[in-house]
Amino acid sequence: MSVSTWQAELAVDCRCTLGEGPQWDAKNQRLYWCDILGKQLHWLSPATGESSHYQLDHRVSLAAPLAEGGLLLVGEDRLSRFDPSSGSIEKWCDFEADNPITRSNDARIDRHGSLWLSSMGKSAERSAGSLYRLHRGELSRLRSGLTIPNAICFSADGEFAWFTDTVTGVVMRWELDSDGWPQGEPQPWADFFSSQGNPDGAVMDSEGCLWLALWGAGQVVRLDPNGEIVGRVELPVSQPSCPVFAGPDLKTLYITTAQEGFSAEQLAQEPTAGSLYVVETGIKGLAEPPLRLV
Repeated sequence: MSVSTWQAELAVDCRCTLGEGPQWDAKNQRLYWCDILGKQLHWLSPATGESSHYQLDHRVSLAAPLAEGGLLLVGEDRLSRFDPSSGSIEKWCDFEADNPITRSNDARIDRHGSLWLSSMGKSAERSAGSLYRLHRGELSRLRSGLTIPNAICFSADGEFAWFTDTVTGVVMRWELDSDGWPQGEPQPWADFFSSQGNPDGAVMDSEGCLWLALWGAGQVVRLDPNGEIVGRVELPVSQPSCPVFAGPDLKTLYITTAQEGFSAEQLAQEPTAGSLYVVETGIKGLAEPPLRLV
C-alpha cells in the first residue's frame, strides 16, 4: 500500500508549553487552541493571518463553539462560558472540582452536538482519568480508570466513536446507538504500542479516515477505516498533540505541538516546539456541529 507523505510548516510561532485542543469555529472563521499549562487560549484568523491569545486563570484544554454563540471552555475543574469579543468568562458547572489531582484533557463535539470530554491526573497518575459526555446540559461519565485519554473523534454517520488511553498505545473504536451513547465494550482498532510515538489527539476527514498525532514521533498519520496507515505528515518538532481541519473549505490541516518535558538541549534542537503547524493535504475535513447545551 502506498503511503502519501506531506511536510508541515510553521503557522503561528506561539511556543506553547502544551499546545492542545485545536477547534475550528466555522461561524466566526477562527481557529482556537489551548496552551494547557500556560493557561492560555490562542486564536488564528486564517483569512487575515491575525493571531493572538487570551490569558486565563486556570488550565483549559478545549474551547468549543456554542450553538447560541460564544465558547464553552473545558477547564481543569469547571466548564465555563467565554465571550471572545469581551473576554468575559462565567462558570457554567463544576468538572471534577472535588478531585484536586485531575485536569481536563482531550475533548471533541460529536455528531449530535454533544461534547465528549476527558480528565487525567495532572502528573499523569495511573488510572486517575475518566471519559464523559455532556449531552443537552447533562454530564455523564462513560468510562473511568484511564490514564491519558485522547484521540476522541466520531464517524460521519455517528455509528462509531474512537478514543485511546495513550499509555496503552491502542486506539479503540466504540459502537454508538442512534442517540450517540456507547453500546457494549470498545474494541481495539489500531495498535501503536510497539511503534515509535504514542497516540494522542485525532480528527476525522470527510473520506472516513482518522488523522492521529503520534507524540514523540514528530508525525501525524492518516488511518483508513481498517486502521491501516495510508498517509503521513512529517513535522520538524517531535511532540505533535492534535490535528484539526480548518478554513472555509476545511482543506487546511493545523496541528498543535508541545515542548512539555523538554530539556534545554531539546529546546535548542527544536526551538519552535509548542507552536502551531499547518499542511495543505488536498483532503477535506469533516464539518463538526456546534455544541448544544439544551
